[in-house]
Amino acid sequence: MPDNADATTAAREVRVVVGRLRRRLKELSGQHELTPSQVSVLSRIDKGGPASASELAAAERIRPQSMAAILAPLEEQGIIRRDPDPRDGRRQVVSIAPAGRKKIEGDRQIREEWLAQALRERFTEAERRTLMQGLALLDRLNQP
Repeated sequence: MPDNADATTAAREVRVVVGRLRRRLKELSGQHELTPSQVSVLSRIDKGGPASASELAAAERIRPQSMAAILAPLEEQGIIRRDPDPRDGRRQVVSIAPAGRKKIEGDRQIREEWLAQALRERFTEAERRTLMQGLALLDRLNQP
């Protein structure tokens, strides 16, 4: 039984620490201007490339109408753009607009610079190596 208790405690601690770090990084970037759903969709397009609104809706497991409500303000702000699908002119493909790319890269740079500085100032080299080992272990949670 102690193994389950240890796993439960570890799960709670990982969730709390990751949540705090996520909130701190979010404060540093302009992401507070966007909803969590908008950030998720932008991240998906950034990593997966252009996609149709219906593909994005399926990937996010939401209705197409909900995806339309997420995309509309992003398009109004010039963060995304819609272009005709080169394979099917009846469809549109959503991609990150140049202004959106600049915003994403600027926000990423701010977060990474803060995190690198904090790691240099608050951790020894040995602690940073230990942290990297822990991250490798945590990454196993993402494997099927």
